[in-house]
Amino acid sequence: MTVCLPCAAALWTPAQAASPIAEIVCAPRAEMETRLKHRFGAVLQGVGLRGPDEVMELWSSPRSGDWTLVMRYAGGQSCIVAMGADWVPLLPDGPA
Repeated sequence: MTVCLPCAAALWTPAQAASPIAEIVCAPRAEMETRLKHRFGAVLQGVGLRGPDEVMELWSSPRSGDWTLVMRYAGGQSCIVAMGADWVPLLPDGPA
C-alpha cells in the first residue's frame, strides 16, 4: 500500500479556529503558562500524568468559560491538544 505523504500531512494541518488562543500551538512551558494566565485569564484546573515524560493540564477561564487542554513534555515544551467553550467544573461527591 502506497501512502501519499503530502496527503497525510494535509490531514494533520491544524484547522483555523475561532479562538485567539489557537495561535499558540506549541511553546516553551513558561511562555504557554504566561499567555494562558495573563492574556486569556485561564486558571490551571487539573493535571494528570500521561506517561513518564508527559503531563496533561486542563486550563479554563472562569470569565469566558473557554477551556484548553495542554500536553506538557519533560523537555520543556507545551502544546495545545484541544480547546473548547462552556467549561463547567464539577464538584466532587465528597469522601468515598
